[in-house]
Amino acid sequence: MLSAMAETSPDVVLRPDNAGANRETVFGWVSLVARLILGGSLLVAGLMKIGNLPQSVVAVKAYQLNFLPDWLITFIGNAMPFVEILLGAVIIAGLFTRWTSLLGGLLMLAFIALLTQGWMRQIPLKDCGCFGPGGMVTDPNGAPLLLPGWWQEYLISILRDIGFVACAVWVVLFPKTKLSVDAWIGGKDSLEPLDDLSDLADLAELEDE
Repeated sequence: MLSAMAETSPDVVLRPDNAGANRETVFGWVSLVARLILGGSLLVAGLMKIGNLPQSVVAVKAYQLNFLPDWLITFIGNAMPFVEILLGAVIIAGLFTRWTSLLGGLLMLAFIALLTQGWMRQIPLKDCGCFGPGGMVTDPNGAPLLLPGWWQEYLISILRDIGFVACAVWVVLFPKTKLSVDAWIGGKDSLEPLDDLSDLADLAELEDE
């Protein structure tokens, strides 16, 4: 049987997993890029805030979440940089890839919801507080000040976060990524495609012997 397989033309004999392995390889590299974008954004955001935690609290307070107690807003402002750094680092490392990316995507959805309610309430932000100090634009008396184009910060931030959510969704759907701790722990995920019939020929020779 093996001899017959060895004599069959390359157009007929293909490893069953050939197409699937090629597809998985491509998806693995795409997932790597998506994973690094998502994890990198979280890591950078956390690192930019962790050196000034009081300002991180100010950034959260700028969204005027009056339905939350002050102590909880302060806690969120202080904890957020640590959460972003930890989650971003784990996603970049590719550990528990599907679940950490899911958490990253949910966090981005929370940011989008926060930005949307701020836009609807016309809160003039200096920036969203993701990669900057955050806070409100105010007049000399400390009242909110709507400058021309105040809404552009919201639009840019929401579109950017939607991109991050898309990265998270991709990695959740295709969590087998290249250069990840998960792949290192689990070993090789699939067979490499055959470039020729040399392996089958070798098997046929062994059978004949």
